[in-house]
Amino acid sequence: MTEVTLKPEAWEGVDATVEALVDKWLVQAGDAVQAGQPLANVVLVKSNLEITAPASGRIQILVPAGSTFARGKPIATLA
Repeated sequence: MTEVTLKPEAWEGVDATVEALVDKWLVQAGDAVQAGQPLANVVLVKSNLEITAPASGRIQILVPAGSTFARGKPIATLA
């Protein structure tokens, strides 16, 4: 199982207590996705970022749109 997270470089210079927001999922739970495919748009300190699939597989969404997540926390898994 592969975890989908916001890349560590995105968090550089950001206070450890700050959370990011899943603005919009670009796929549905259970969809088959390909490595490199855009999965979600997230907002971190006034920056809009796109998260792409680190591998191919079926996505299970862990953090719904409109919810926040902490540094290092997976927002989805791919199986």
